Amino acid sequence: MFDFQPTSGLLAAKTILVTGAGDGIGKEAALQYAKYGATVILLGKTVSKLEAVYDMIVAQGGKEPAIVPLDLMGATPQHYRDMASTIENQFPSLDGVLHNASVLGHLEPFEQISEDDWNKVMQVNVNSQFFMTQALIPVLKKSPSASIVFTTSSVGLKGRAYWGSYAISKFATQGMMEVIADENENTPIRANCINPGGTRTNMRAQAFPAEDPNKLKTPADIMPLYIYLMSDHSKHETAKTFHAQQ
Repeated sequence: MFDFQPTSGLLAAKTILVTGAGDGIGKEAALQYAKYGATVILLGKTVSKLEAVYDMIVAQGGKEPAIVPLDLMGATPQHYRDMASTIENQFPSLDGVLHNASVLGHLEPFEQISEDDWNKVMQVNVNSQFFMTQALIPVLKKSPSASIVFTTSSVGLKGRAYWGSYAISKFATQGMMEVIADENENTPIRANCINPGGTRTNMRAQAFPAEDPNKLKTPADIMPLYIYLMSDHSKHETAKTFHAQQ
């Protein structure tokens, strides 16, 4: 496990956008970022789940978060440009983006991947991250220290049979991170990937229905790395892939 001991108020001056903030790892990251002082922007498609996270943050004494209800499947580049403009106008800065939202698609042989499944996985896992990040980079550049964190997977580092669309989308995520990191080497922006490893989430249960979830780490267990990469302790880290459970 990644060893980092965050201190109180570590993220106090930061505004951080979290996608997929209504469930699983995204929800836990939003709660932890708020716990350490950040203003969190909660993005997801299910308003009731975002509102529940909002209430939890307020109840634990965190700064009032913002909610962005957005279905990445149907969002257009204009949606992201509008969102970037709103963030720029309503917040003093944007200091971090956690690209957590993903869809698994179907686990099946390569030659059986349907056009519909391929397009859905690429839309959420690749296209949405591309257009969102493209829109947000000008805003992030105004921060003194901005962190973009993408979510990868072991199957995005070495392809695996039957993981087709999902694995290929994560290879694309790796490439996107590396291009952004290299282009912004001399700017305040850094970009990295996290491979969370096997974690007790709905997506993991979907991929491994016979697995005992109690043998897996919880999202809370892997949070030290997520906090580290949003903090100024990681200002020197860019173009890297971190493994939360190694």
